[in-house]
Amino acid sequence: MLFLNNEVGYESFDVAVVEKWLSNVCSRESHHFGEVGVFLVDDETLLEVNRQYLDHDYYTDIITFDHCYKNIVTGELWISIERVKDNANLNDVALDVELNRVLVHGVLHLIGYGDASLSEKELMRLKENTYLELLN
Repeated sequence: MLFLNNEVGYESFDVAVVEKWLSNVCSRESHHFGEVGVFLVDDETLLEVNRQYLDHDYYTDIITFDHCYKNIVTGELWISIERVKDNANLNDVALDVELNRVLVHGVLHLIGYGDASLSEKELMRLKENTYLELLN
């Protein structure tokens, strides 16, 4: 089940559609979609989470907290809607497209994909693009 906490008033978010899509992503990766909390927040809130829990002092678009058990995808996705908007503008894509990319990126992290090395980043982007196609 997908829970949405929307502190920033972003209303164009169809929880049922996103939940079904991310459940499909998990199934294709031989995982089960469990409880994933999605927290849409502003930059300053996510910066504070980054400082408090990860000891990082920089802005980011998403922080993922993994609570998975075996192949059940469970966790928290903290997303800065401000970063997502900026990235959408930089990449010349719709806000919803960029938000969906960040959502699937977080779920792929929960499944076990990394993005620290160049090869991991390339695989992550390939997976993101593949799964974004499922929404069309």
